[in-house]
Amino acid sequence: MNKHQPSPVIAAGALRPRDPRLDFFRGIAMFIIFVSHTPGNTWTLWIPARFGFSDATEIFVFCSGMASAIAFGKIFEDRGWWMGTARVSFRVWQVYWAHVTLLLFLAGWLAFLQIHGMVERDYVGGLNLWHLFEDPIFNIPGILTLTYVPNYFDILPMYLVILALMPVMLLAYKTGGRTAVAGLAIALWLAANFRYLDLPAEPWSDRRWFFNPFGWQLLFFTGFALMRGWIPRPPVKKSLLVVAAIIVLASVPFSYFRVFQVAPVFLEMARDIKVLTAKTEFGIFRYLHFLALAYLAWTAVGEGGKYLLSSGLWGKVVTVIQKVGQQSLAVFLASLVIAQTLAIVRNEVLGGKTALTELFINLAGFAGLIAVAYTVSWYKKHPWRAPAHNAK
Repeated sequence: MNKHQPSPVIAAGALRPRDPRLDFFRGIAMFIIFVSHTPGNTWTLWIPARFGFSDATEIFVFCSGMASAIAFGKIFEDRGWWMGTARVSFRVWQVYWAHVTLLLFLAGWLAFLQIHGMVERDYVGGLNLWHLFEDPIFNIPGILTLTYVPNYFDILPMYLVILALMPVMLLAYKTGGRTAVAGLAIALWLAANFRYLDLPAEPWSDRRWFFNPFGWQLLFFTGFALMRGWIPRPPVKKSLLVVAAIIVLASVPFSYFRVFQVAPVFLEMARDIKVLTAKTEFGIFRYLHFLALAYLAWTAVGEGGKYLLSSGLWGKVVTVIQKVGQQSLAVFLASLVIAQTLAIVRNEVLGGKTALTELFINLAGFAGLIAVAYTVSWYKKHPWRAPAHNAK
């Protein structure tokens, strides 16, 4: 069969089974991202980023690549490149307006609290948003053209640019196979790392996007290629597990702040290799560390995620986490608003940071993410279309 002909097994538009591992790890990433986006959150001392080069952003981007392979890859295969491009462009449009709406809503919410004297701290300035209110005629176009991207709002712009690259990668695959895709992905990554491809983050300075999409696309399309079968799945071998574990453990001394306090030489070395661990351009050590960590996690959950399947308490916890992962865009948007709001509650209402208030805002935040996931899932089922058996 020609690889571009529709599949006889799964027709276009048919429902595809969800991978329990994908939803689980995307859900984990959402909880970690909430913790890291809550200002002054002491729980950030225990997130994965403190113990290695990669963090929850890598989980989000990698899993998004895999999810995109499921959601869009089959459309390109069954309906052709133009229809696949149309589907991706619609998703880019959705993510774009999600970003703009989130930024304007959160800016308005924080400004409302400050204007009415409900808070003492400058939360608008904390997110670098005063420029928007001081010169809206100049900066609203910056928001709309993505040339004004405050750091707190930098993940979705990266994501939508990577999504926009998908038709380009699929065209490369159509013309030159997976070798062409790999070559293009590596070329873009190198161009980003050598600073040939940068995007401006604000019109009044030379600050650039914190996440360079041309660097991060390498990880996205690695996940995409794995899910599409362009890259064979690695076998479960003891030797590979040992190598992966060594990579993960070896990164700890160059990442953990307590090691820096005991042995400052590791801090100096971490600074010396910063170009290899850079978050903006997605340094090569971040890539290797994440692949090693992902391999260990993929092995730990078992073939097909069998260790995630349980009827007991663990199974219920996994189900909740997977639900959060299934609604990752909505949960991510809500998490930024919830994180800022709970930080304000802690600082302005609960009297500041204590072990108890930190416990409260994090557990309340987790509950909020779960509530958003289940609510969005309920709406997506269109319950109003179901037969009204007991309607009066």
